[in-house]
Amino acid sequence: MEEEHMPAAGAGTGSKERARRCGFAVWLHGLGDCGGANEFIADHFSAAAFSDTRWAFPTAPTAPVTCNGGALMPSWFDIHDAPPITSKSVRGEEDVLRAVQTVHAMIDKEIAAGTNPEDVFVLGLSQGGGLSIASVLTYPKTLGGCAVFSGFLPFNSSSFAARVTDDAKKTPVLWLHGAADSLIPVQEGRDGVKFLRGLGMTCEFKAYDMLGHTLAPYELEYCQRWASENILNEHGEGQELKKGGLPGSKFFAGVFNCFSN
Repeated sequence: MEEEHMPAAGAGTGSKERARRCGFAVWLHGLGDCGGANEFIADHFSAAAFSDTRWAFPTAPTAPVTCNGGALMPSWFDIHDAPPITSKSVRGEEDVLRAVQTVHAMIDKEIAAGTNPEDVFVLGLSQGGGLSIASVLTYPKTLGGCAVFSGFLPFNSSSFAARVTDDAKKTPVLWLHGAADSLIPVQEGRDGVKFLRGLGMTCEFKAYDMLGHTLAPYELEYCQRWASENILNEHGEGQELKKGGLPGSKFFAGVFNCFSN
């Protein structure tokens, strides 16, 4: 397993005088999936820091997807030339930004209801991972954290960099990727992390040697530890994390049968 990480700076973004908790988490699904099918993910965040978390699992609007011959399916934005998917597979930055506004509206609603921005987490898989990082980078406030699972940068990094807010650069990021991913190559993860670190952001990267384009329970468990220990300042004394996922399950699919051969 390949692992790269920098000293976590996320813990310094919040007040150490109050107990940090994740107040709101939004999970963004992959192409062709739906929000309701991903609700089990909340069960994998069992640490005390997530005991009162309000989870949201939105479903992308149904739209034609170019790489699938124009077939209609839940999609956050259009994707061209896949597989493999790279940052060059998305050619409409405005399309991405429209999806970003949907995520921002959900976050704004939670903050208006009293949630501290630094207690908000945005997580996503595959296409949803691309949307999650785009949403965090353009949000005007520092959020609790962002986790990208097998994702990619859905924009031209040189032009998009100007949209990244100074406060957004303080949001810590975790990027997890399968080294055996043939749909979104692991190099897309490395390139994404390089871009984020170039902006001065704290970003931890983990690549799992035998993992393909699949969401594994151990990725969710690691994400929980990353958020709880490095950001929310909870060291898990007396806590035991769930192991192995749901009964009878080893891996979870998010976007694996949507592409035409």
